Amino acid sequence: MKNPYVPPTIRRIGTNHVNPFRFGSTPSCPEIDGVSVSSLVAQHGSPLFVFSESALREKYREAKRAFDRRYPDVQFAWSYKTNYLNAICRIFHQEGSIAEVVSDFEYEKARGNGILGSNIVFNGPFKSRAILERAISEGAMIQIDNLDELLLIGDIAARRTTSARVPVALRVHIDTGTHAVWSKFGFGAQNGEALRVVRRLQQMPQLDLQGFHAHIGTFILDPDAYRTSSSILVDLAMDAERLGAGPIRYLNVGGGFASRARLHYQYLPPEQATPSFDSYAAAICDTITARWPAGRQLPRLLLETGRALVDEAGYLISSVVAVKQRPVPAPNNLGGVLGAYGKAAPQTNGVLGSLAAYGKSAPAPIEGSRSAVVLDAGVNLLYTTAWYQPSIIPARACAESPVATTVYGCLCMNIDVIREEAPLPGLTTGDQVVIHPVGAYNITQSMQFISYRPAVVLIGCDGNVHVIRRRENLEYVQHLEEIPAHLAQGNGGIRKKGQTHHIEEEEI
Repeated sequence: MKNPYVPPTIRRIGTNHVNPFRFGSTPSCPEIDGVSVSSLVAQHGSPLFVFSESALREKYREAKRAFDRRYPDVQFAWSYKTNYLNAICRIFHQEGSIAEVVSDFEYEKARGNGILGSNIVFNGPFKSRAILERAISEGAMIQIDNLDELLLIGDIAARRTTSARVPVALRVHIDTGTHAVWSKFGFGAQNGEALRVVRRLQQMPQLDLQGFHAHIGTFILDPDAYRTSSSILVDLAMDAERLGAGPIRYLNVGGGFASRARLHYQYLPPEQATPSFDSYAAAICDTITARWPAGRQLPRLLLETGRALVDEAGYLISSVVAVKQRPVPAPNNLGGVLGAYGKAAPQTNGVLGSLAAYGKSAPAPIEGSRSAVVLDAGVNLLYTTAWYQPSIIPARACAESPVATTVYGCLCMNIDVIREEAPLPGLTTGDQVVIHPVGAYNITQSMQFISYRPAVVLIGCDGNVHVIRRRENLEYVQHLEEIPAHLAQGNGGIRKKGQTHHIEEEEI
């Protein structure tokens, strides 16, 4: 007699009664560049962005050395969109970087920071006629993104009273075989489109093609992608010259170098996964040098790296405003199974119980629950948490072993989760944590939503603390608002029955 058929089931193995120290010891960050976190919060409030001037300068010099050792003519162009605070930009300009901008807003900021138009690389898919006229008159390095822009620049150049030609470059997109192609930007480099545009450009005698540009993507972890893009850029330059364009004076390989941030579900730690500047430099410089015609002067090499230079210099100090227990799925259902693969929240109450068994203080677990904290900073300040998992480190030293903790922000939104599962000890209201790295894109993409944007300070190389952006207030946020005349008086919009405009008494 056959046994009855039993359908197979998938059941996650629980973590009860295993090593309670699987998260390791608890690190702490009581100070940044020698300045205590508690004193920074006492003086400037919480949350608070903090940047290290010494880290910015050291990272820039490390990157520049890596390229200078391999190539005779290298020029870094600081990417304003990565972090446009004037103090940050001026540090990189002091170190020798020119500017790379993608809008009239950023162009005006660069000029305000003392950068000559001829030292601005002007990128982006949209440039208004007004800003193009200014950029052309000031000699900016315009990277043409599309045919409409080419025709607009040609029209502006034809109307000029001077006979001087307008220097331009063509932006192209390249399939390196390592990630999705950024085909939104520029012309196809491998399908003949870019060379067709070169032929079109040759019919516009007011323009002078001086370079090619390819920004292949962001957070590129495979340096070989740059070998491919650099090789194709050299081939384009040679093909363009054979068509009668040029000579090509520079190649712009863009940016995209990874910082030591951690992508969601990335297995290796950033220290192992992130390539060194030497790796990127070898891929780019060696390729161009090998493929450029022997005996000819090498073109200038432009780089627009931003994230890799600024990310690790930026910190966000935040304070715990609430401590909670969060329900999590049971381990024997689909949610629990997915949790084992990082797709949902796994059960951790067994770890908490084991901690208690070892005499460690831990909050009393609720069945099927996880520790959670609410911070006074939300995802409106940490845009990059959509892609990366920042380290969240207590400011005070703690002997307690960490447990899996969900870190929520302060916004009235369910999606405001800064980190789904962070290893943290038992925290209490008022404790400060340091979130790192956050220096790239969070400043430029943060928004005033529900809460004010915080102050930003720079710890100088001498240890002095400088405010480089003040904390927002209501007057600043409402400065550009206008109130129509018929709403300018009254008691906040409470309408009397039967009236349409004038407000005299509360409607019950």
